[in-house]
Amino acid sequence: MAEDMTLERYLEAGGVLTNPTNVPPRYRAELMKLMATFVDSELAGAAGFAEVINQGPGIKERIAAAKIVLEKTDNADRVLKIMGEFGADIDRYATHHPWTARLDRNADIGMTRSEHDMRLAVFNYPIDGWADAVIMNLLMSRAVAEQLAEFSTISYQPLAEAFRAIAPIEAHHGELALEGAVKLAAEGESAALQRSVDYWWPRVAASFGTATAEKLQSLRNMGLRRLTGAELKTRWSTEAARVVDQLGLKTP
Repeated sequence: MAEDMTLERYLEAGGVLTNPTNVPPRYRAELMKLMATFVDSELAGAAGFAEVINQGPGIKERIAAAKIVLEKTDNADRVLKIMGEFGADIDRYATHHPWTARLDRNADIGMTRSEHDMRLAVFNYPIDGWADAVIMNLLMSRAVAEQLAEFSTISYQPLAEAFRAIAPIEAHHGELALEGAVKLAAEGESAALQRSVDYWWPRVAASFGTATAEKLQSLRNMGLRRLTGAELKTRWSTEAARVVDQLGLKTP
């Protein structure tokens, strides 16, 4: 306990940890949960987006979609390798869960996780066509940007560095989505885009969670969080609303 308290004060003062050997059990558990959520969400997101590649209206769009699938899988692998340093069986990870599994389109599970893995709830919903994929990626990329900004400063240095490297890649996915949405809007697809905004907005918003004050303070003490989920969601909604308005659409 005394050692844990010394470590807590060190982390509260901005200290960092650098390898699995100096990570206490409670910290390890939270770190593994964070990594599993990211990896599972990236793999599930890539699997869902892969299914709409050939629905892209042109070669350029299909190349962009394939690039997103490739890069999301690579981002997952980058963090999965760090999980492997903590003993995760990374060789069977990619095939252990049904990444393509989705709920009915009309399901509403709030923040509930999949029974199979640690993906965010939003990645349990199916994508319905190209315009829907573009809007989902547009809104979710903004959420990922806020989450990566938060996690790029965590106290486990190798993971923070990985997230900092991943952030610009994910940001580019958002740029591709905006480019695609602008093109669809110009082609008269605003009604379809609006339906997708209405569908995905609350589901993406739910991805920020609602940690208790006690839980959040514990994570802050370990250097694994700074902002609340509500603060992150507010930042996301402000930026996402700006982009939606840019397309001539409305937020729900």
